[in-house]
Amino acid sequence: MRPISPDEMRAIDTNCTYFGLLPLQLMENAGSALAQEAKKKTRGKKIAVVAGRGNNGGDAFVAARHLADFEVTVFLLGRSRDISTDEARRNWEILERLGLDLREVRNSRDLESLSQYDLILDAIFGTGIRGAVGSLEAEAIDAINSSRKSVVSVDVPSGLGTDKVVDPEVTVTFHRPKEGIPGEVVVAGIGIPPSAEFLAGPGDLSLVTRRAAGSHKGQNGRVLVIGGGPYSGAPALSAMAALRAGADLVTVAAPASVSDTIAGFSPNLIVRGLSEEHLSPDDLPALRDLVPRHDVVVVGMGLGRHPETQEALAKIIPECGRVVMDADALLPGIPLKGIITPHESEFRRVSTIKVPPGRVQNETLMSFARDMNLTILLKGKVDLITDGQIVRGNATGNAGMTVGGTGDVLAGITGAFRCKASSLRAAVAAAFVNGTAGDLAFEKKGYSLLATDVIENIPRAMWS
Repeated sequence: MRPISPDEMRAIDTNCTYFGLLPLQLMENAGSALAQEAKKKTRGKKIAVVAGRGNNGGDAFVAARHLADFEVTVFLLGRSRDISTDEARRNWEILERLGLDLREVRNSRDLESLSQYDLILDAIFGTGIRGAVGSLEAEAIDAINSSRKSVVSVDVPSGLGTDKVVDPEVTVTFHRPKEGIPGEVVVAGIGIPPSAEFLAGPGDLSLVTRRAAGSHKGQNGRVLVIGGGPYSGAPALSAMAALRAGADLVTVAAPASVSDTIAGFSPNLIVRGLSEEHLSPDDLPALRDLVPRHDVVVVGMGLGRHPETQEALAKIIPECGRVVMDADALLPGIPLKGIITPHESEFRRVSTIKVPPGRVQNETLMSFARDMNLTILLKGKVDLITDGQIVRGNATGNAGMTVGGTGDVLAGITGAFRCKASSLRAAVAAAFVNGTAGDLAFEKKGYSLLATDVIENIPRAMWS
């Protein structure tokens, strides 16, 4: 089983809620699994639960209820009124009504009796703790370690990643192994189905939208869109979508024949006019000046298929760092790099894989992505996204999005997210946001929706 990071686990938890699998259900399953392991490890009847005020403690409250045949004492670090989540508070209140031995710990003296128990459940902290451990929690960790009793940690040993860590006999971790857990680990299923981890949701969005409160202009993404020539709308749609998705600055590099038209779409766009009526090798010096000044290059929208355009693309794409390739950049002879966003016929064209229409499989995509060191976002009724190691799906979107320009919007969103996240995370979140924005537009416009309607709904898709 692939270990999972705290951020990834939080994203899965959020997606479970989105799909209707409530945190209270997952907590019940986790606590039940924990209790079963505790029964295997205890050598007597007395069990102490040392719990924090978050969901890690909530899991242990459930376990205490399932251990009713034992003498269970729950030591809560702090006051019960400060329990931080509804789910943990509800399970604490159940224990109160059932009359279990519950104690609020104010200082280390309240934990001196731990050595009298046969087993200790460590439920102080869960995944993702950062910085210094608080004084009461640090004293509790010391008390557990000095008790010389068998210890079962909940999900991860409390304090993992800090200088103050519980040393358990075994850690019962949930759903998937967590990174960096020492010693014996038992992985317990808690009812998260594979589809809840496969399909994109708002949890994936949380992985790409963080920004520091004190950040300055440009620190949250500079995107360069290379497009236009035969068409002017496509690069403008990508650029506006990148801005709506959170990029700080977006520059459009477009042939002179359409640069003024693109600039007229919005005063928010920075437009750099190139030469002639189509992208050509003569534009390489200008592009080489622009590329290093941007975090991500989004390329292909509305470029057309002039031989000189393909020659220029073949030379500039290898010089780009982070790149999203779409539309007219997805042609044989143009090197593939970064994230590609084809629909099925484009994928068959650039991969040369002989797959009948409608039959591209996960394994085919993963193999090609792995061999070519790419992330692929294959657009379809269910989008498929893979970096060659993991494959994800996205089920948002609707048939109204067959209108021209929605793919350009997707490329722009992907570019904005790629400024701050890995290729896979950016592509998964972009597919979810693009489809969700399309669904919101469909609620009002039906099959009359336009790509610009999708752009206008990006903020609701991201923040509502």
